[in-house]
Amino acid sequence: MVENVIWPAYIDVECSRADGRRVSEDLAVEEPTVDEIAKAVQQIGYDATIEREKAYSREPWADRGRVVVRGADDSSKNDLVQAVAAYVAAMRD
Repeated sequence: MVENVIWPAYIDVECSRADGRRVSEDLAVEEPTVDEIAKAVQQIGYDATIEREKAYSREPWADRGRVVVRGADDSSKNDLVQAVAAYVAAMRD
C-alpha cells in the first residue's frame, strides 16, 4: 500500500514554491494545521494519520507535524495535495 505524506508547508500561502508550497496561492491558506489536513483527507475518503512531532526538511525549526495518507493508490500525489488544499480552503469559508 502506498503512503503519501502531506506537510502543512505544501498548502501554506506564506511559503514560496521554493520553500515547499505545492499549490497555487489561490488554493493556499494561512497557517494550515495537521488537524485540518487530516480532516480534509478523511473527507476525500482516505485514511489519515497525524504525526505531530515531525518537522519538514525545509523548515526544521518548526515542528508543525505531517499527515500520512494511506489508500491513495489510485491518484497522484499532486492531485491529492490539490484536493486537500481545496477542502481546507472550503472548511475555512
